[in-house]
Amino acid sequence: MGRRVLIPVGLVMLAVATVLTWDAVTVGRPLDAYRGVTVFDNGLLFFRGRGRHVSPEGYYLGQKWQCVEYIKRFYFEVARHRMPDPMGHARDFFDPAVTHGALNPRRGMLQFRNGGEVAPLPGDLLVFRDTTYGHVAIVTAETTNSIEVIQQNIFGRTRQRFELQHEAGRVWITSPREPAGWLRLPAAAAQPR
Repeated sequence: MGRRVLIPVGLVMLAVATVLTWDAVTVGRPLDAYRGVTVFDNGLLFFRGRGRHVSPEGYYLGQKWQCVEYIKRFYFEVARHRMPDPMGHARDFFDPAVTHGALNPRRGMLQFRNGGEVAPLPGDLLVFRDTTYGHVAIVTAETTNSIEVIQQNIFGRTRQRFELQHEAGRVWITSPREPAGWLRLPAAAAQPR
């Protein structure tokens, strides 16, 4: 018979109390900002909803302080953009049925596939569909070989850098994680670089 390892109940209770206390102190704390839009801490219980967040005008921004809430709040505050479909998990922001460069009607934004001929630009919405709920982030900077994003609800990492690869006129985001693609406000696509 195998040996049993018993964890004292007091140790488990202390761990739970620590997490709950940490959350009570940190949730809603400003961590970073891009173009004047603040990223807030969602605590250690990152999967937990903190309540609905609605703009003063009544536009639903999402569950406080999830990744989707940040991107919807970002586009609303920076460009007064209201997504036609206010609902959905992060992975739902990229629609595989929308062709490269076409309008994603649920988001009111142009959609580009990872590996296409259009590179991501600052202000674009990066969409990951590789987990159950996915993840979204905003591109803040770009170079020839990388982009930087800002994101909410990734513990300890409001900013992250991703590698870009170029081959035969196509651009891929490859590392440390591959997005399905990115979305861009139609007005931003028309502006000269």
